[in-house]
Amino acid sequence: MPAVPAPGAEPITVLDALHSTPSRRFLSTDPIPDDVLWVLLDAAVRGPSGGNSQGWGWVVVTDPEVKKVIAGWYREGWEAAYGRRRAEILADPASSGGLTRQGFLGAEHLALHLEEAPVWVFPVLRGAAGVASPRAGSSIYGAVQHLCLAARAYGIGTSLTTLYAGHEDDLRELLGLPADALTMALIPMGYPVKGRWAEPKRRPVEEVVHWGRWDAIRERPKLEEQP
Repeated sequence: MPAVPAPGAEPITVLDALHSTPSRRFLSTDPIPDDVLWVLLDAAVRGPSGGNSQGWGWVVVTDPEVKKVIAGWYREGWEAAYGRRRAEILADPASSGGLTRQGFLGAEHLALHLEEAPVWVFPVLRGAAGVASPRAGSSIYGAVQHLCLAARAYGIGTSLTTLYAGHEDDLRELLGLPADALTMALIPMGYPVKGRWAEPKRRPVEEVVHWGRWDAIRERPKLEEQP
């Protein structure tokens, strides 16, 4: 039986949700009700799992002291990847490799206020520690997107980030993870206080889709007008 939605869910079609779930990085400290959180996690575990192995765990972090430690590690990662280049990126956003000025400022705000998000979720995969394959456990990200889309239905913002990853061993000890486990992401969650549910800007489909082989590009078909 499907889970009964908690009060407050917004009726929204799947396609509408897919087109309007950007990363939300300006998040309120307001708590997420437990009944809503359980519904979101129940939606997450309906996502794909390679071979249906379900060798995952979902670590929910709300303890301010634990978040404070991890946020410090996260800011180290932010500084190394982006923060030390702040002036350069704001002067020429293209130098970031894809972030817009607005996107950079949003990501910076999240880095500086990460611990204020009321709920964090770490999707964790067993047997992934030390595995060299870049595809190991990749199917878990479909389940992560389930979590984000379910949160969208409740007006809860999410983003997927891994800037804490330079401290994976420290994190394993702090969260008491099994030795073979690897965190696959951090998803901070909270009610947005800035921004809107808008369609993320992307390059047109006809520029990035290849038909049959690389560089076999087609033009988008024109839709016939309805009488």
